[in-house]
Amino acid sequence: MINVLIIEDEAKSARELANMIGHIDRDIQILATLDSIEQALNWFAENEQPDLIFSDIQLADGLCFDIYNQIDIKSPVIFCTAFDEYLINAFDTNAVSYLLKPITRNQVERALDKFYSLKSAFETLQERQKLTGLLQQIKHQYKTALLVYQKEKIIPVQVKDIAFFYLDKTIVNITTLNGQRYYLSGKLEELNKVLDPTVFFRANRQFLINRAAVANAERFFARKLVIKLTVKTPEDIVVSKAKAAEFLHWLERA
Repeated sequence: MINVLIIEDEAKSARELANMIGHIDRDIQILATLDSIEQALNWFAENEQPDLIFSDIQLADGLCFDIYNQIDIKSPVIFCTAFDEYLINAFDTNAVSYLLKPITRNQVERALDKFYSLKSAFETLQERQKLTGLLQQIKHQYKTALLVYQKEKIIPVQVKDIAFFYLDKTIVNITTLNGQRYYLSGKLEELNKVLDPTVFFRANRQFLINRAAVANAERFFARKLVIKLTVKTPEDIVVSKAKAAEFLHWLERA
């Protein structure tokens, strides 16, 4: 349901416009018909803004722009007037269309079509922005740095610079893209939860690897894969048959 407000000081014109709108789209509800700036200001003070406004420009107590100068109107506006001299002023507001009287059904239909097109495009943009924002929030939950210890020093290592994590019994070895090595106490399972899965892949029980470090992958016995990195690894990185397809899918998303 689209809620529409009509601002028009000529009662006959207001009735004709309301009837025309109703015949064009039965999903439109006319909330009110207002005939002055004062009445409009009072109405906006007590009601939520409508989805769309049809507004005459010259009202009994002044120009409708006085309304928009006093209230932050977010609603799109279709202006209906007998004068073309206010065109520039109209599009300084949220104007969707500018209709010259006498208004025809065809004019109103085109104006509503434009409104619906803009509304659809805007809602799609909003949904994309919401999704992008949500993805960014999720992404920001992943670690961007890890703290490693060397004697008395605490060193922050940027996650993006880590080529792979290697589990050696209970110690996690970290090797960076430029060959530096560090040690970290903990489990690969825990690291896997806090690292971005689009960047790091759990190849097997011993290895968690960075996409940026992958040089290539080779077919191996029984449909397994052997992954070659750009840095030396303590042993071959073998991906099982069950995880091979998952790895290749992850790799091609680079």
